[in-house]
Amino acid sequence: MRLSHSYKLLLLFGILFFKFVSAQEHPKYVVVISIDGFRPEFYTDPSMPTPHLQEMYAKGVGAREVTGVFPSVTYPSHTTLITGVTPREHGVYYNTTIQEDGSPGNWVYDFKAIKSKTLWQAAKEKGLVTASVSWPVSVNAKYIDYNIPEFWSFENPRDRRGATSEKANPKGLFEEVVKNATGTLEINDYNLFSPIMDQNLARIAGYILRKYKPNLLTIHLPITDGAQHREGREGVLVRKAIAGADNAVGIIRDALQKAGIAEETTIIVTGDHGFVNVHTLVSPNSILVKNGLYKKREGRPKAFFFASGGAAFLHLGDPNDTKTLKEVEQLFSDLPFEVRSTFDMLHEDKIAERGGDPRVKLALTGKKGYGFANSAGYSFGRSAEGNFMSNYKGGGTHGHYPDFYDIATGFVGYGRGLMEQKTIEIMLLEDVAKIVSELLEIELNQGASYYHSALKEKK
Repeated sequence: MRLSHSYKLLLLFGILFFKFVSAQEHPKYVVVISIDGFRPEFYTDPSMPTPHLQEMYAKGVGAREVTGVFPSVTYPSHTTLITGVTPREHGVYYNTTIQEDGSPGNWVYDFKAIKSKTLWQAAKEKGLVTASVSWPVSVNAKYIDYNIPEFWSFENPRDRRGATSEKANPKGLFEEVVKNATGTLEINDYNLFSPIMDQNLARIAGYILRKYKPNLLTIHLPITDGAQHREGREGVLVRKAIAGADNAVGIIRDALQKAGIAEETTIIVTGDHGFVNVHTLVSPNSILVKNGLYKKREGRPKAFFFASGGAAFLHLGDPNDTKTLKEVEQLFSDLPFEVRSTFDMLHEDKIAERGGDPRVKLALTGKKGYGFANSAGYSFGRSAEGNFMSNYKGGGTHGHYPDFYDIATGFVGYGRGLMEQKTIEIMLLEDVAKIVSELLEIELNQGASYYHSALKEKK
């Protein structure tokens, strides 16, 4: 059957119209902003000093709660944000490596530690331009075109400038953004002890957006985390920090306007974990020491707990040593009620549920008010060896099993392709990368099933 000329034109118009509508549903650019220690009340509570976040939440889509991964700490969580899978699959189980004696090793900063496909890789495979600013585990990430990674000097961790310059990609990018975006940076203008760090990172991201217009930009704002570690969930310092992060969001929004791409951009603001106020430290290795299972001077201990803030993970010298595993479990089960009630014991199936270290068959997670320390005192910078419980006169921590509100993080999405004036009750941290992949029409190869999606329904 031959088609008439007018019918062919009508069919062609229909195809073009479909493509136009489809293009209208997807943004050309996506900016993912992670605020460390980001809590839902930062945008749901009108009394918070966050006008940008509250405006985006009111006009766009936001979650009352985002369930994180286990442990709910920064580096595993950020790797989930960029891969859409839990630590069990992406391979970044803690913030640091674990040394032979059970103490923390180096921070996991190199991209090669990630075993799953990232949004950066997926974007590059489609021919998109990628950029990142201060994102954890992004050093040497070959899929990031413009990369200012999260890195620091091992000799002087307060000084991030030289180390960041060395690892920036392409070479000279750090000097370029300092010259054009921030001006000369003193040592305390660019570290975790500087309230202005978030704004300087935002200015760097804004410059990259204006000059290079990456299709995907990821940025990590860290200062809110440190404030809550010092003061807990509340306090003047915390309000100042979240106000600073909100200002950083504003700097990025302004840069998008100046770049002329605001209408084609979708912004997602999310985080890695919430926070729990802490009054007591628990040192589980003290129990192992008393029962002859943990002797540091004999190389790798027979058993040790590796603390990660609000949780502690049992590692065995021999992973197949079921006898020691059962012995440790019994020791902790037999503790007096007033002690035993300060934490929950988690077994392999529960650990796997939120993607915990597959080598671990037993973990402890603190109740509200309780955090954990290694025998070397890593978690809070002090030693708790010899004392199973000790008072902590500090602020807050995270790392707990993510099954209660305080440890949840947040999500706000604003722009093309996302729902408008919509509140989602609960999401999973894995949903974020899947949403970004849908928006940019890229393939993560991780499956696209959501616990709850923020995407606008297609007509």
